[in-house]
Formats: sequence, C-alpha cells, structure tokens
Amino acid sequence: MKLPGVLGKLFGAGAGDVPGPQRQVPPAPSRARALNAPNGLPYDAADLYGQHMRTWLPPLWSADSEINPYRDRIVSRARDLVRNDGWASGAVTRILDNAVGVELRPISKPDYRALAHISGNPAFDATWAREFARAVDSRYRMWAEDPNHWNDTEQQLTFAEQAHLAFRHLLVDGDALALLPWEEGKIGYGAAQYATTVQVIDPDRLSNPQVMMDMARMRGGVEIDAAGAPVAYHIRKAHQNDWYNAGKSVEWERIPRRQAWGRPNVVHMFERQRAGQHRGGAGILTPVLQRLKMLIKYDGTELDSAIVNAIFAAYVESPYDHQMTAEALDAPVGGGWAGGGRWEAQLGWHSGRDLSLHNARIPMLFPGEKIGTVTAARPSSNFRDFERAVLNNCASGTGMAPMQFSNDWSDTNYSSARGALLEAWKTMSRRRQQFAIGFATPIRMGWLEEAMEIDDLPLPRNAPDFVEARAAYTRAKWLGPGRGWIDPVAERQGSILGMDAGLSTLENECAENAGADWEEHVDQRALEVAAFRERNLPLPEWAGQIPAERTDKKPDPQ
Repeated sequence: MKLPGVLGKLFGAGAGDVPGPQRQVPPAPSRARALNAPNGLPYDAADLYGQHMRTWLPPLWSADSEINPYRDRIVSRARDLVRNDGWASGAVTRILDNAVGVELRPISKPDYRALAHISGNPAFDATWAREFARAVDSRYRMWAEDPNHWNDTEQQLTFAEQAHLAFRHLLVDGDALALLPWEEGKIGYGAAQYATTVQVIDPDRLSNPQVMMDMARMRGGVEIDAAGAPVAYHIRKAHQNDWYNAGKSVEWERIPRRQAWGRPNVVHMFERQRAGQHRGGAGILTPVLQRLKMLIKYDGTELDSAIVNAIFAAYVESPYDHQMTAEALDAPVGGGWAGGGRWEAQLGWHSGRDLSLHNARIPMLFPGEKIGTVTAARPSSNFRDFERAVLNNCASGTGMAPMQFSNDWSDTNYSSARGALLEAWKTMSRRRQQFAIGFATPIRMGWLEEAMEIDDLPLPRNAPDFVEARAAYTRAKWLGPGRGWIDPVAERQGSILGMDAGLSTLENECAENAGADWEEHVDQRALEVAAFRERNLPLPEWAGQIPAERTDKKPDPQ
C-alpha cells in the first residue's frame, strides 16, 4: 500500500510507503497535559508557569461587582488629586472647556419626515421644521438662560452651567445625576414660566438604602427589573458626611426613573464600559491614578531636595567628635580655651579677621576646621524625561494629547500638534455627544413636553401628541465650544475648499470650528452688510458680491 508522496514525507516514510509499527506518529498530548505544560498553551497570556505571568491572577468580576464595592475609595482618591494636583486639575479643566464649556445649547432639528409619516400630513416639511425650531429654541433660551435661574431647582445656575457641573462629576466621579422636580408653585407674574426644573445631585448620594450590600435587584442605589433595566433610584436626602444634616443623611428617597407616560424623573448618565453595568465610579483618572500619585511624590521629593541644596550652600567640618564639641560648647566662662570654651574661642578667632583682596573675602579658619561646599545636583538629570514619560501615559489614559495634559508645548511643531489635537478632538467630540444624548437631551425632552402643552408652537393639523412622537419633536443638535485653529489662515482656507467641493457645509464648519449656529452667523452677516450700505460705506471684500435687494430687509437676529 502506497501513500502520496507529500503524506509519505510528512510521516517520514521512504518513497511513500505506509509507516510500520516502529514509525508510528506519537499520540497527541491530552488536554490536561496541554493545559498544564509550561509551553503548551496557545496564548502566552494564559501562561501559569512563566516568571512574568504566574503571579498575575486577577479575579474575573461582573460589571457591577468590580466597581460598586470600591467606588467610594476610587472617587475619594480621584477628587483628592483634582483638588491638590495641578496636572490632574488641569486635565479635568481642559476637557470641560473643550467638550462642554458654559455655552452648551441645542439647535432644534425636528424629524419632519417621521412626523409627516405618523400624521399623514405633508405640511410637516423642511419649512415647518425651520419655523418650529426657531419658536422652540427661543423659548428654550428663555427657560435655560433666565437671569433668575428658574430652570435650576436651587436657583443658582443656568442650564449650561448645570451641564458643566454634571459633566465635571462625570469626569471625576464617573456619574452625572440629576432630578427633574415639577415646581408648579413658582409659576406666576415675574417668576418662573415653566414648572420644569433641574437639580444636579452629588453621585455620592446614590446608594443602597442603609448601605446594604448589592443584591439581584439593587445595584449601587439603582433598582432594576428582571431584564436589568433601571426602574427607580434610591437617593440619600443628604450627603453621608453632612455632619450638620446628620438626620437626613440616614434617610433615602425612592424616586421612579420616569412617570407612567414617559416623562423622566431622574437622569443618570455614565460611560458604560461593560454590558450589565448600572453605575459609574471610574472617572477619567482611574486608570492612571497610581502613576500620577507616584509622580506627585517624586516631584515633591525633587523639590524638597532642591530646597535643601539651596539652603545649605556650605558647611564647616570640625575634627572633634560630638561629645568633645558639646563639652567645649558647654564650658563655663573662664574655663577652657580662651576662658570661654571652644565656641567663644572660635568667635574670638573669626571676629576682626575680615581680610579681602580686591573686594573678595579671604577666609581664615580656626585650627582644625575645613570648609565643604554642597553641589546642587537637583533636579536629577533624568527627572525631565521620567516626568514626560509618566505624563504621556496619563495623557493617553485620559484621552488627551500629551501637550494638553502637561501644558508643555516647547517641543511641538505645527504638524505634530495638529495631528495630536485632531486625535484628541475625536475623543472630546465623542464625550460631548454622549453627554448630550445621555444627560442633556432627556432633560430638554422633559422641558419640551411642558412647552408643547402651554406654548403656542406652530403645529399643523393632525399633529401627533408629544408622547406619541417625543423622539421626532425632541431631535436636536447640541453646540459646544469650537475646535479652534492652530494656523487660522491655512485651516480656514481648507474649510472653504471643503464647502466648495461639497465635502462639508456651512453648518458643520460653524459648529465644529466656532461652536456657533450657522443661521445666526448668516443673519448677522446680512445685518452688517445692510449697515454698511445704510452708512454709504464701501463694502468689505467678503460682502462685495451681495446684491442690494437681498439686504434691504433686516432679518430676525434670532
């Protein structure tokens, strides 16, 4: 019996002969042997015997069990860093300023196609959508930017400032939490126009009643149903360390997630890292917390050493031991050297010996003394490189460009800065959009539900009720701080080329680069052109091609 040549070679048989009993292929190792053999695993990551991996045996936790029991400890350490370390505080501040700022605001984009389909009325078109958006946005600004802060349950912040505060909690604590109380009693002449208010809650107050352990239906203060969906939130009536409000700090209030018809009562937003997760608790500093703390200690040690070196510029070396020196210093007057001990002898020696040569002093030491100098070798020659490596690690962990985290732009050129900032901007933009979806939009939906009931908004016949099409009515684009420019001339020219080529729009360019509404820019531009013509001033180059009849009528600046 013959085998094909290839198989014969594989089995080691000559000329394709079937191997005899003396040439049998060794049996494959058993599964148990393969799993326990030092080099028999398909992945090095599963190694149990190598010196690099055998002691690395982290537990395999569920999403909630790996966060909730340790949440308070992690958050307290992160807050301590943000309070007391410039790098940590600066990182949080820069992300806040770039992602949210204090001008986060929506531009209504109602889904008129969906509304036309639901109602069967073709009057729901782009023209109606623009009219509806202007009416809604103007009323939203009256609520969100009221100088009396009626939007805030505590009457202290505009909604954009509340969003800034909530986003700060999200970055540091891992959770953004707010309630939507209905305060109808504040409506009246000179007071609030809407009963909807927003109260930002410290995430520390979201916890299991009486600090009980997590259970199947209770996870870190979040009550869930059989499918894992949150149904209610248990919130302390006061912070656990409010010593002046100790009574309420041991009382919890159960607040349903939403009303029966869908209006939100609680808005809870966190960045989900695993399926089945119901609490945050891991802010942006959590992955780099240990390294950043070690860098702080190293930096402080280098600073202490530099201060010591600066204080002790020189020292005097004496030939006497400590006991002899102490006896000499304690000698009574009239005894010892020169009648007053060694100390007085030294004083007498040095007094009056101010010899100098060309204004340079010539020291004359007491017999047996030597002068030693301290060389200030601080900071260490490796300190800058080590510090930069740790800060780069921290920047990567927080989703920032290295120069943003360290605020050191000394070794950066245009190409590297633009490349790094473009990558960081993707993360900034994603964080803003997630925050708008998970926190800002549900709150605006609660307000818009009330506005649809009490305001005279433009609606065609057969318009669906808000509860039937809340997603279509609530749809909006949220604007925050613009990305800005490194080279304004080159990058603005690129924006113009992109619009001319159809790769971008004025709306996108205004939103991304300036954080502005394009219609407001166009309206303002028309007003400026009209103002030039009214005053018989020559038009600037950017307005030279605009016909006069298009600027005779002043547009509504809103």
